[in-house]
Amino acid sequence: MPFLARTWAKRGQTPIFREYTNRAHLSVISGITPEGRLFVRKQRKAFQGPHVVTFLKQLLRAIPGKLLLIWDRTSIHRSQAVKAFLKAGAAERIHLEMLPPYSPQLNPDEQVWGYLKKVELKNVITANLAYLDWELHKTVLRLKRKPQIIQTFFRHAGCQL
Repeated sequence: MPFLARTWAKRGQTPIFREYTNRAHLSVISGITPEGRLFVRKQRKAFQGPHVVTFLKQLLRAIPGKLLLIWDRTSIHRSQAVKAFLKAGAAERIHLEMLPPYSPQLNPDEQVWGYLKKVELKNVITANLAYLDWELHKTVLRLKRKPQIIQTFFRHAGCQL
């Protein structure tokens, strides 16, 4: 669903945004680092445990050393596939901390999505999923070039850098 924000128009000419809704969707998983790096994986179907494992493998390849993952309590984060992956040896490098139930204000990654929706993608209405995918791709690339913004999300969540 598009995030509609205030916009400008000539007096007396209210802008009309037409949205196209259907059941198609784009699922996205992301991770950020205190240095301001952003990692994103997207797909056109809902994420399940094995997809989370694929994303974790991507993080392990891209980031050396130990990883601290701060997760919300989404069921896919606690899936059998994730548990098996950690038990098979990934737990040597990955330490998990779960956030308290419903506490998005403590999750810096939630700030990423708020920023993308309310700043980068505001008033963007797409006619199809391919266009949404392209718009999201462009906004993620723009944010990746602004690590200082990602770092502010950690400070906003009360994390020490």
